[in-house]
Amino acid sequence: MSNQKRRKDVRNIAIIAHVDHGKTTLVDAMLRQSGAYNFKDGESTIMDSNPLEKERGITIFSKNASFRYKDTQFNIVDTPGHADFGSEVERILKMVDGVLLLVDAFEGPMPQTKFVLRKSLEMHLKPIVVINKIDRPNARPLEVSDLTFDLFCELNATDEQLDFPIVFASGREGTAKLDLDDESKDLKPLLDTILHRVLPPVADPEKPFQMLVTMLDYDSYIGRIAIGRIAHGTATTGDQIALVKHDGSVLNGKIIKILKYVGLKRVEVGNAEAGDIVSIVPGIDDIKVGETLACTENPQALPTIKIDEPTISMNFSHNTSPIAGKDGGRFLTSRHIRERLEYEKMMNVGIKIEEVDNGDRFKVSGRGELHLAILIETMRREGYEFEVSRPKVILKKVEGETLEPVEEIYIEVGQEYQGAVIQNLGNRRAEMKDLQTTANTVRLRFLIASRALLGFRNEFMVMTRGSGIMYQNFFEYQKFKGELPSRQTGVLVSQNSGKAVAYALWGLQERGEIFIYPGVDVYEGMIIGVNNKGNDLIINAIREKKMSNMRSSGADEAIRLVPPREMTLEFALEFIEDDELVEITPKNVRLRKQYLDENERKIKSRKAAN
Repeated sequence: MSNQKRRKDVRNIAIIAHVDHGKTTLVDAMLRQSGAYNFKDGESTIMDSNPLEKERGITIFSKNASFRYKDTQFNIVDTPGHADFGSEVERILKMVDGVLLLVDAFEGPMPQTKFVLRKSLEMHLKPIVVINKIDRPNARPLEVSDLTFDLFCELNATDEQLDFPIVFASGREGTAKLDLDDESKDLKPLLDTILHRVLPPVADPEKPFQMLVTMLDYDSYIGRIAIGRIAHGTATTGDQIALVKHDGSVLNGKIIKILKYVGLKRVEVGNAEAGDIVSIVPGIDDIKVGETLACTENPQALPTIKIDEPTISMNFSHNTSPIAGKDGGRFLTSRHIRERLEYEKMMNVGIKIEEVDNGDRFKVSGRGELHLAILIETMRREGYEFEVSRPKVILKKVEGETLEPVEEIYIEVGQEYQGAVIQNLGNRRAEMKDLQTTANTVRLRFLIASRALLGFRNEFMVMTRGSGIMYQNFFEYQKFKGELPSRQTGVLVSQNSGKAVAYALWGLQERGEIFIYPGVDVYEGMIIGVNNKGNDLIINAIREKKMSNMRSSGADEAIRLVPPREMTLEFALEFIEDDELVEITPKNVRLRKQYLDENERKIKSRKAAN
């Protein structure tokens, strides 16, 4: 290692943390203080540029930024904190030489802290621990420092990794200090720690050019954009370039553009060298994440990226409901959906796409429910209309034995909800691994089959009146655990098409929860509510009250409707059974039977029984 050349004027670093521990806010403060970005009044968390990220308050897509400090280029990458986006985290860590591990000074290490830290330690990176939000009420920074050290030990960190520096910070205030008693007015102590403790990148500009494609972008004018860190050599606009494919074949291209980050913006430059994180337009269409851009004389591949396997799959198909196209959808056909999913597969290495039924349907596999829900919500906002099936776990066969994915789940609830949560998870054959009680809350840890979790999150929120916190990580594949309990209720299925009538819905309320408002369009086979009796019930949601010449002795009883459930994508995916679909449009999420005609459903049901 000692004879390797290092580029002293560059530091490449990723920020890793549990969801909502403040990493995006801290990056904003760094950019603000370095003068790399001019903030508008009241603007914050500029790195969460995707609308879904702003709504959910989490980082989904990794983003790059850079600034200069003491004549050194700091390249910062903000990474996802949720386990469903593990493939993103894995790729980002390939580009950097160090990580900032942010831990909330009140909450301490949390499940996703463990997830991203494990990834970093496996890749032999040395973290800098930042105890963030020290200005929070009830913050306990010293205790959290000890808990973080315990987590490093639990994850078998090396002695070198255990010798981590600790910086106490407030991203919101834009301050950092090495000792809690120190005065601090800016982030200089943190920036100096990065400068001295993160290794400069190994980079030899004299060697032949090599760059691992870590991420992809697309521009309709210039085509595919490969993003990564240049491992060796230099790149200049106009150079001939080779792409070493996964199968060893080589495609030739030419560097059309080189882009570097200045603040948050990509700026075109004429050349770049080993150690730089850059975006290169290679003039090659067939390019995938994990392939290598190299010199044309002797193109050699760099070690590729290991990606977490998908654990959940769903079928996507074009919208076949009678009211398809009436909700403002612009992309309605199988061809549209195929093209969009192919684009997603290219950009998102954690997704797998397979054609089913001669290309009418597509089996989409991902890392978890949230992973696929984000894709569905993104497509919906882009103007796509389509149907999706119930999520199913992906089983494996090993030496003749069936294995299924198992999740590790962490739950934090008030003590009054502890019994209900434990009972519900017990019914789902979850295995309790840990229970910790504090003054008012209980922290629980379980191992549970991924398929047993389908539908639990919604029940959990109802059970804890929205106050419970739940996180999950993929644990491992284990022996198949047999049949599990399914949904206990049936559904109310519309027998005809038209507009829902308040009088009809009023008469159905006592049977169970209703999903629709009066006046909305319904169609035959559409699910409009729950039937608590347990079996499906065919109902008439458009029935008007019969008029008569007789007045009742008292005033007609007023129609009082309970407000229907807000139909969210997450609830819909968790609620449906195997013979049901979720209809996705830009304006609505609806539930429906797979086969809309009642007679056809009966025929299919009899065939399945035989």
